[in-house]
Amino acid sequence: MSPPGRPKGEYRSAKHEGSPVSAPGRAKREDRNARHEGRPGRRRAASTRLPVLATQLMILAVLLGAWEFGVRSGTVSAFLFGSPSGTLESAWRMMESGELWEHANYTLWASVAGFVIGTIVGTAPGLALWYSPFAAKVVEPFLVAINSVPKIAFAPLVILWFGTGVTSKVALSISLTSIVALLAAFQAAKDADPDLQKMLISLGASKWQIFSKVVIPSSLPYVISTFRINIGFALVGTVVGEFISSKYGIGHVIFVASSLYDLNTVWCGIFLLMLLGFVLYAGVDIAEARLLRWKDQTYATHFKL
Repeated sequence: MSPPGRPKGEYRSAKHEGSPVSAPGRAKREDRNARHEGRPGRRRAASTRLPVLATQLMILAVLLGAWEFGVRSGTVSAFLFGSPSGTLESAWRMMESGELWEHANYTLWASVAGFVIGTIVGTAPGLALWYSPFAAKVVEPFLVAINSVPKIAFAPLVILWFGTGVTSKVALSISLTSIVALLAAFQAAKDADPDLQKMLISLGASKWQIFSKVVIPSSLPYVISTFRINIGFALVGTVVGEFISSKYGIGHVIFVASSLYDLNTVWCGIFLLMLLGFVLYAGVDIAEARLLRWKDQTYATHFKL
């Protein structure tokens, strides 16, 4: 029976709302509603992916078709510019001999190693400089000076120090990527929300708590965006090292082919470097989607390789 003075329906409603059984059910309903609300956005993204891909392929086909037509009609010199058909023939020949995979694998792993090590070596101290403003002020002029020097100028020294093997290519990639990652992480840490830091200080938070709860999360988007820049720098470091002294790698293939005026093989190496860049870019895109789930992905790029 309902207590006197209280309507029967009101008592039943209050009882069910406070029961332990209804709370999980209400949470499940809210989670299901949230998933249903997110589905239209995913449907819209999926519906626009196909037209975008079709437009990209059409532009690529038009450019390659115009290039091939110009070569066949004599408007464009095949000796100076090569041709798409000649590039395909060169790529197929290298694939049959296994040479293409050997050189691509050499460049890929040297670039990945330089990218990963350089990014970690640069990001960690860049964020750590937030701990000591004095140390940051002391180090900053040296960082600017090192960053102002083209890293390619260190290539002959790196080759002498580390030899002509893959270690020198990785070292060159690290030299290019680490300084960029360090400066980006340092600037991101300096730009962390000061009001939020003051609020945590007023609540009695320690310096480590401010660093882990405010500085690192706020810096993470800028650090990950630097990954995309460092992909190119890692490939540049590896290829330059292969230009100077190497028996393997895509840079070695391009250097030898250009010396023999074999433009089709040169284009084959260039397109292969583009493909490696897409693969690394896709890896960064996946990492960003996993680490920054809260970030708006409206304008994010998604490579489905």
